Amino acid sequence: MAKNTARPQRAASARKTVKPANTATVKGSSATYEDRQDHIPGLKMPEIETWAFMYPGSATTLEVSVPEFTCICPKTGLPDFATIVITYVPEKLCLELKSFKEYINSFRDLGIFHEHVVNRILADCVKACRPRSMEVRGVFNARGGIQTTASAGYQGKAGR
Repeated sequence: MAKNTARPQRAASARKTVKPANTATVKGSSATYEDRQDHIPGLKMPEIETWAFMYPGSATTLEVSVPEFTCICPKTGLPDFATIVITYVPEKLCLELKSFKEYINSFRDLGIFHEHVVNRILADCVKACRPRSMEVRGVFNARGGIQTTASAGYQGKAGR
């Protein structure tokens, strides 16, 4: 006669809770994946200074490239590397590059998604210099065989 080797079932209340697939743990945090970026829009960042553009209304386009941008992946805690390119048409003010570099360096220890990087940089740069138009493009290095490019744009008010 065969011996019964089946394990008895535990009561539902004693079952082990399974962590949802959308939960990530970074540096000891147990917050859900969705709420990891709620603080990004209001996060205090270094101020970007500006200087007066002497040719307002001209068809001048400026491009600022940051080939060594780094931030932290909010899911894994590992560093992300990218080239950030900001292209803008100034109205009255231009971005001052020393303060901009300090601003960019503040992302080094920040856990932030690629899509949020370009939108946050765009929002802060538009706030600083109020350009006629601006685009921020982030080309993030491949990780796990997947390369991400994210871009965000701003078009100022017509007739400025």
